[in-house]
Amino acid sequence: MPVSGKKVAFLLTKGVEQVELTSPRQALDGAGATTVLVSPSTPTLQAMQDDWEHGDVFDVDVPVSDARPDDYDALVLPGGTLNADSLRLDADAVSFVREFLASGRPVAAICHAPWILVQGDSADGRRLTSYASLEHDLRNAGADWVDEEVVVDGNLITSRNPGDLDAFNRALLDALA
Repeated sequence: MPVSGKKVAFLLTKGVEQVELTSPRQALDGAGATTVLVSPSTPTLQAMQDDWEHGDVFDVDVPVSDARPDDYDALVLPGGTLNADSLRLDADAVSFVREFLASGRPVAAICHAPWILVQGDSADGRRLTSYASLEHDLRNAGADWVDEEVVVDGNLITSRNPGDLDAFNRALLDALA
């Protein structure tokens, strides 16, 4: 499913779950998209494997304070507890996600990443999923939380954990195509 010419932002910071970055990125790059790492962490960020082991270090392409949602066709929010918790406290990151959702273009969030929807008052009325520990936070923010592999609600795509990456990647490619 080619998505040539599409530009996709990945919003992440230190502590991102590595496979939740690399798997969607490989799927998008393989389909012809251009992927861009947007982050408050510059010039590099440390990925993690299961929140405990250091993974690889990735170069940041664009500081989130300089990023404009209009420059991208889709947004991917990888998880990782440390990553998601840090991003939801970054005003530029929250604003970037809120504007992206309002634009109607695809936003795909996996695992702990939907936490930022709570901070940005963007979960209310949305049907979504996440890592199980976020269920009550998301329900308290007005979301219709469900335990499903992948959930598509308008332009928002969500999945629970790395075990859902195949379905997550397919839904993202479908939405972008």
